[in-house]
Amino acid sequence: MAEATHDIEIRNLYKIFGPNAAKHVESVRNGMTKEELKAQHNHVLGLDDINLTIPAGKIQVVMGLSGSGKSTLIRHINRLIDPTAGELLFDGQDIAKMSETELREFRRQRTGMVFQKFALFPHWTVLENTTYGLNVRGVSRREAEERARRWISRVGLDGFEESYPNQLSGGMQQRVGLARALTNDAEILLMDEAFSALDPLIRTDMQSVLLDLQSELKKTIVFITHDLDEALRLGERIAILRDGKIIQQGTGEQIVLRPKDDYIASFVRDVRRGHVISVRTIMRKGARAETPVTLPATTLLEEAARAMTNAEVLRANIQGLDGQHLGMVTLSKCVAEMIAPDDSEDVDPEAQVA
Repeated sequence: MAEATHDIEIRNLYKIFGPNAAKHVESVRNGMTKEELKAQHNHVLGLDDINLTIPAGKIQVVMGLSGSGKSTLIRHINRLIDPTAGELLFDGQDIAKMSETELREFRRQRTGMVFQKFALFPHWTVLENTTYGLNVRGVSRREAEERARRWISRVGLDGFEESYPNQLSGGMQQRVGLARALTNDAEILLMDEAFSALDPLIRTDMQSVLLDLQSELKKTIVFITHDLDEALRLGERIAILRDGKIIQQGTGEQIVLRPKDDYIASFVRDVRRGHVISVRTIMRKGARAETPVTLPATTLLEEAARAMTNAEVLRANIQGLDGQHLGMVTLSKCVAEMIAPDDSEDVDPEAQVA
């Protein structure tokens, strides 16, 4: 099973839709807005100077409202859309400059895509849909079916190999789509609103499936969503787009603690902070408490408050992954941070957005 080993570097990426797109890039660089470009030249600005490093083996979420450019961005990574200007670097190559042969191999060997609308062949069985990518690559039928059956089982569809898509629920169909992408053993998974069409409970279940698989597989996953709760649950890094621009990027904790502007603040206003902020962010560095409770630094506030409450104590010591003592946190501080923002000196400056 191939783990991802290469970052994706997106540099100064522009996309303008229209017959004379290239001639308008300089105007956009000089400050022409999306509205001005449309009004004066009848061209549409899709992406405006995107700079983003997508780390290997992590889940990068790109979120924004409809029309923000998030789906346009993800389709540049496998070049379903060609950029107007800029670079997309992966393993020493600029995807934007790949030849047809190189691009075909990149799509077949290095990337897999999971769509919102499942994109299954209705007249093919689950097994046939799952082996599709391997068949295109010329893998033998026996090997393709062995690999497909393994991933069908991993996503929880044992016994449905010979079923057709119309015999499956929406959540089950999306599991087929995920199994198909994983069967190809690609380093990069592109997931465009993959769970948006699902009912809330099924959606949560699929998020759990993805996180469980990712803990083992360490793929580079680019996940598009318009839902902040989903972004915060899945994303190790989050980039928020508006009108084709990245407004803010960082960890979920950084974005919740330090929204860059009113637009971002409106996104995070109703977030359950206890599900996002870790004790490391609010602990008193170096302090030590007489308490039987010791928590990992990555423990979320709600989990920490529950642990202290269950142990009937008011303090917990915090330790790093190596077991080293890092500091101490109080139950009252955890509860206060869950209720309202606090700019006190206890907040770790590393949690702030650069």
